[in-house]
Amino acid sequence: MGSYYVYIISNEHHTVFYTGFTDDLFRRTSEHRDKIRKSFTAKYNCCKLLYYEEFDNAADALHRERLVKRYKRDFKHNLIISMNPEWEDLFEQFLVD
Repeated sequence: MGSYYVYIISNEHHTVFYTGFTDDLFRRTSEHRDKIRKSFTAKYNCCKLLYYEEFDNAADALHRERLVKRYKRDFKHNLIISMNPEWEDLFEQFLVD
């Protein structure tokens, strides 16, 4: 049994937020950063990992992703601040290991 993640990424100036779901946060964030697909995140240059939640169950993570996607920007902003008040790129912590 693996881990599943709900995450929020943004561009450098935090003008857009993208919420996603994955079973490999490092790989998925790398894909966003490398712009391997023509997508929302590539168009708006979203490559800064600002927030994530970890789940043991894929169904729970997918449910949470759907909820977070429905929330307005202010709610997502508060989620980010609760975990990452300095708005640092959390992807950097994966590079240290």
